[in-house]
Amino acid sequence: MSQEDGRQFRPNLVLIDHRRRRGWESRRKAARELHRLGQKHGIRETPALESIEKAMYRHETGRAAITDPVYRQLYCLAYDATPHDLFGAFEAVEDSRDHFVVRSHKFIPTFVGTEAVVRLIADLDLTPQLGQWTDCHSTSVEHPGGPCDMYAWPFGVVIYHLVEELEFPNVAALAVWRQASYRDNMLWTSDDLEAHLGTPHPASYILGAYWMVKPLWSGGLLDTALRILCTPKVLLRRDSDGDGTLGHAELVERSLMAEGYEHGEIVDFGIKGVSSGYASWSGVVYYPTAPDRALTEGEFVACELATQSLWAYCEFLNSQIEAGRDPVVPPEYGWRFLRGMRSRMTTPRPRETGQHRSLRNAVLQTSDLVPHLAQAIETLRELNEG
Repeated sequence: MSQEDGRQFRPNLVLIDHRRRRGWESRRKAARELHRLGQKHGIRETPALESIEKAMYRHETGRAAITDPVYRQLYCLAYDATPHDLFGAFEAVEDSRDHFVVRSHKFIPTFVGTEAVVRLIADLDLTPQLGQWTDCHSTSVEHPGGPCDMYAWPFGVVIYHLVEELEFPNVAALAVWRQASYRDNMLWTSDDLEAHLGTPHPASYILGAYWMVKPLWSGGLLDTALRILCTPKVLLRRDSDGDGTLGHAELVERSLMAEGYEHGEIVDFGIKGVSSGYASWSGVVYYPTAPDRALTEGEFVACELATQSLWAYCEFLNSQIEAGRDPVVPPEYGWRFLRGMRSRMTTPRPRETGQHRSLRNAVLQTSDLVPHLAQAIETLRELNEG
């Protein structure tokens, strides 16, 4: 941040990025273009060239807010953008604290086949895991990002579960980190599996879940922040690899925090006075406001491990079908096995609490696992009967 008379200013990275994207390295050159557009479009209040250049300096360095309608119109014309893209809304009141702390849980599944799982269990001395929803083995693996466990299911799926405790000044910073880290994590996982198995097994996707440790917000702002955290990609451009990625994301975040954020595919599974929890196709977020009565982190993780292991298995089966091949699987992991797994995932347990049921239902609904299982069961049953 820049300083003047003891005050701190936050540079407007969005405006700077848009100017540079147009190839206008100097403000003088950009000011000429804004002046030309003002005259071309008959904007009678278009300021003089020198005034535009001075205003651009104040706007880009954060010394002045962009409140003048003339400048808002000129910027939109010059950068071919909407007011929301460039200016957003800045009325949200932020907490006085600087950062929030979150534990990121990344679930990185890969289908490797039943024989490969047998090899991994033997070579890496994977041990049976108690307390999981489905039978599996696991072991700890070294990862530069933080604690990481490799889980293996006998029906051919491996999941790397990477845990990273992180501190961010806003959700925008997490969204930018998330996108960059996902690429690195998938490459690392693929390389690690190839080192153990000798053949390539590219990771197919990552499911991110966040356990809020220390929030930055309170009240309605906390609720909005958790919703954004559930779908962080909403803050990013589709082409979000440029220098202005973070600046743009921060601008969008401030707008959403001011206006509120709703998304039709987000499912609320929190319990008032106990927890706040949201699930979506993009991920899951949970904040235990009353830790002694809320879900535990282990319960949170177990639900996702079971869901993603079966999702990855069904994805493999359906990908074989779409490629014009009949899936070949051991009989013990055929349609009857999947039918049993569907019952395990969808049927409440006798001692299951309301919180467990809410979590399970939210994750199943947003992951689309049930229709995914139904398609796989139908396919394997047709092959068996054919």
